[in-house]
Amino acid sequence: MERDDLIVNDSYSLNAHHSEEEGVKIRKKILFVTVLLTAITAVEVAMGIIFKRAETFSWEVIKWTFVALTLVKAGYIVLSFMHLGEERSNLKKTILTPYLLFIVYLVYVVVTEGFGHLFNHNNFH
Repeated sequence: MERDDLIVNDSYSLNAHHSEEEGVKIRKKILFVTVLLTAITAVEVAMGIIFKRAETFSWEVIKWTFVALTLVKAGYIVLSFMHLGEERSNLKKTILTPYLLFIVYLVYVVVTEGFGHLFNHNNFH
């Protein structure tokens, strides 16, 4: 049976071999990203198990720590698996700026709507 996923005349697929040094470098990068994401996830899970709402430690700090760790994981996933980390600075800024503006907008909406609800809550009987 002939393979239909390999075009014989396609020089890219036939010459897609890496040297051993490049392979070692790629494997080290994959291992580093895997260990980093696993460590961050383990910290998040441990925080979820250890800290309870009734404790004296500020629940707001715990929530914002979860948010920060999740954003770090999301950023690393984008930089590593979507290969954005290897691109030029201007392209990174072009791709990331709309997302950052959208996040700022969402935070603005949540804060303004939340405070509006908190301060006008007693008016609804």
